[in-house]
Amino acid sequence: MPSIKEQLSKKIEKIEQTIDFYLPEEKGLQKTVLSAMNYSVKAGGKRLRPMLMAETYEMFGGADSSVIEPFMAAIEMIHTYSLIHDDLPALDNDALRRGMPTAHIKFGEAMAILAGDALLNYAFETAAKAFDGTHKDIQTAKALQILTRKPGIYGMIGGQTVDVEQENKAISFDTLMYIHNNKTAALIECAMMIGAVLAGASEKEVSMIEQIANKVGIAFQIEDDILDVVSTSEEIGKPAGSDEKNGKNTYVLFKGIEQSKKDAEQYTREALQIFDELEYKNPFLRELLLYLVGRKN
Repeated sequence: MPSIKEQLSKKIEKIEQTIDFYLPEEKGLQKTVLSAMNYSVKAGGKRLRPMLMAETYEMFGGADSSVIEPFMAAIEMIHTYSLIHDDLPALDNDALRRGMPTAHIKFGEAMAILAGDALLNYAFETAAKAFDGTHKDIQTAKALQILTRKPGIYGMIGGQTVDVEQENKAISFDTLMYIHNNKTAALIECAMMIGAVLAGASEKEVSMIEQIANKVGIAFQIEDDILDVVSTSEEIGKPAGSDEKNGKNTYVLFKGIEQSKKDAEQYTREALQIFDELEYKNPFLRELLLYLVGRKN
């Protein structure tokens, strides 16, 4: 049996091909923004969100690549746009992302803003390519609703807004959890819910997937907060200690490293308990969820 990293490598390669297929061709008078978009999307990463989407789709019996692949590309575009904007001087002011110059360093601040805007808009244009004029369009429309809601003002943007406003301020633990539930977990929920919906999962099953994704998302964020404290820049793909430098409120600041580790493990156990209650099974997806939060068994 191949290791999780070996399986990931093969799946990432296939996802990269899917994403590349949907990226815009760099030509025309607007070529610069197209180049900035493609540069940022191709900067690397584990492609976890499209992978979670695809594996959830497969688990519930989805088999039509023409339906799922536009959404896989779209969610990576949305994730990338959020990173471009996060790195801007007005927000985290980071010069490197995964060891490469961030978009505003390479293309200038104005073009980076436009590239982020363009990727968000192009994500919906790309997802809309899944409509095929058949009865499946009802499921596609439901998936598109999730894609528009979870990254938006009642999801990722909402969490980012509170995060920015509360920098260098004392906040409650409930406020921190609002940030983590929305800024991080919402996009993971988005990915897995879309996979389930497009495969025809029931409302109850989609709800269970949302709960699983939420708990994994929180555990993922806790682990990220821990890594920001204990790892090097090379290990995490961004400047080590950047959260503290930017006055970010983190789980570790509230609970300390040891309790944070215990809480991440608890969220992971709860997610897997719900996962194991599902009638449908996907052993790789279960292993992927563990990998996502740094748990190998």
